[in-house]
Amino acid sequence: MSTKVKPLGNRVLIKRSKAQTSKGGILLPDSAQEKPKEGTVIAVGPGKRSENGNLETLNVKMGDRVLFSSYAGTEVKTENADEECLILAEDDILGILN
Repeated sequence: MSTKVKPLGNRVLIKRSKAQTSKGGILLPDSAQEKPKEGTVIAVGPGKRSENGNLETLNVKMGDRVLFSSYAGTEVKTENADEECLILAEDDILGILN
């Protein structure tokens, strides 16, 4: 089932980076590999409302490469089934990579 995902509030949709292969040529099964903790922002929500009702915009934008915590977010399926995407709160993003 293919769906288009638009994050709400202070949520961000991230395409997880592909796992790197080892330089020695050793192949590990997917279940044994550690998933990368970085990815590219492909969609952002509008932001969250502050206590006084103002809309606070997000610090990340589409196209930013970001670093996030290991168990952050929820995996989702998008139109491209081979892409691994996550929806997570902006608070789960640790930093923007240059």
